[in-house]
Amino acid sequence: MDSSEILKFCLKNGLLVDKEVLNLFSEINDIESVKLIINKFKQTNQKVLTKNIILGNKEEVKKIFFDLPEANQKSLENFKIKLGLSIEISKNIIKKEVQDEKEFEDIKVISKSPPIGKKLEVGDFVKYFRARLNFMKGILQEHSELTNLVSINKISGNKQAISIIGLVLNKRVTKNKNIIFEIEDLTGKIKVLINQNKKELYEKAEEVALDSVIGIKGNGNKEILFANQIVFPDAVLPERKKSNKEEYALFIGDLHFGSKLFLKESFLKFIDYLNGKVPYTPEVQKIKYLFIVGDLVTGVGNYPGQENDLEIKDLEEQFAGLASLLGKIRRDIKIIICPGNHDGVRLMEPQPVFDEKYAWPLYNLKNLILVENPARVNIGINKDFSGFNVLMYHGFSFPYYANNITKLMLKRAMNSPEDIMKYLLKNRHLAPTHSSSQYFPYEDDALLIKKIPDIFVAAHTHKSGVTYQNNILLISTSCWEAMTPYQEKFGNTPDHCKVPMFNLKTREIKILDFEK
Repeated sequence: MDSSEILKFCLKNGLLVDKEVLNLFSEINDIESVKLIINKFKQTNQKVLTKNIILGNKEEVKKIFFDLPEANQKSLENFKIKLGLSIEISKNIIKKEVQDEKEFEDIKVISKSPPIGKKLEVGDFVKYFRARLNFMKGILQEHSELTNLVSINKISGNKQAISIIGLVLNKRVTKNKNIIFEIEDLTGKIKVLINQNKKELYEKAEEVALDSVIGIKGNGNKEILFANQIVFPDAVLPERKKSNKEEYALFIGDLHFGSKLFLKESFLKFIDYLNGKVPYTPEVQKIKYLFIVGDLVTGVGNYPGQENDLEIKDLEEQFAGLASLLGKIRRDIKIIICPGNHDGVRLMEPQPVFDEKYAWPLYNLKNLILVENPARVNIGINKDFSGFNVLMYHGFSFPYYANNITKLMLKRAMNSPEDIMKYLLKNRHLAPTHSSSQYFPYEDDALLIKKIPDIFVAAHTHKSGVTYQNNILLISTSCWEAMTPYQEKFGNTPDHCKVPMFNLKTREIKILDFEK
């Protein structure tokens, strides 16, 4: 909007306005709303309009906005946020629309939000691990390598060739450099020895994580089993399916909106691309899905001294500013969002959907689908195609495996997160070790990979990566935050503003780069 027209209207009404407020007025696209607000301020007998005067008279300002027609209130929402007014004022004034349940024919959310507020007891952890063991046992029993399967309490004192399935209770290296596992099933425990001279088997044993469920084939008795083979549950798809429609899905994560290091210009460039404002990009009209895999905002109080890194120091204001940005994206693109560890949601996994108390501005966007973390979503479904099953996981457990599994440590896997994702798929669990993430022990373990996905997408490491594992497409997203001192301290080198674009019909993948 032309600032000279606004200034002329102010002078006509006997109001002086400073440059900062004038610039904010000029960003509003609705001239009638601007004139209404100026007339309202005139009635307060103020002769000069500055940001400090507005903030110093919040009660009067609240009444001004409350008296405006609802349609004008909406057009002034961003103005209030940028002015620094409390989001609580905006929330109280604007009547939140009652939304119809969001239903999209081509999207189906498979996972369910976890119940909240249940009191934890020791028995819940027992049920949790028993349910995991029973599920994994069902998978491993189908592996032909595990012959002569027996329960641990059925193993006799005589040496015999047998196979067992159990949970890794303990793991240690002996003085002779052999590895010894203590394996437990529902009937008992047994020691399993992996000889260091069996190089391939030994390397496999080094990969085994505590609390994971594996199959062991070997020779021994009830005292000890000498392993000849280790079998992981693993995740394998028989084929790479293709849609009958040419549509595109994009994947991003770790925006960290509200941080001083948020790459706003690059993200606005990305939005312009989605809205068809970049020349010679005809494929844009076929973009139908945008996945955002956690850490949408940078949050508050996530680590000591974070307030020094914040551009916006209020969680609710961070979500309001983010919603304003996402609201610029054209409405026919469905945006599927799960939370991360910075988003003001409990850290225990599964994380529920965003708390409406803070993230209410997101709930007003009609093309958003908010899901838990982890989440399972089917996209591209139609009467002739079953759709792609997408597993979304922010990736809070990733650093544990990068720093504790020998193979991943040697690869510096925080800089190659696809290797961590392959490892977790091999274990059919997103955080098999008890201490690798904070989790809530529901009997139905949400971190189990029960149904094998077509696409597994994760974030958290700020590294971009795309690869395949057993026909499963693995995507790790880059970030929209410049390198932090924390990342630099640990030798992590983030990728910025890279967006994988997946063609559902051809399976072609392009990496779009919006880094300025």
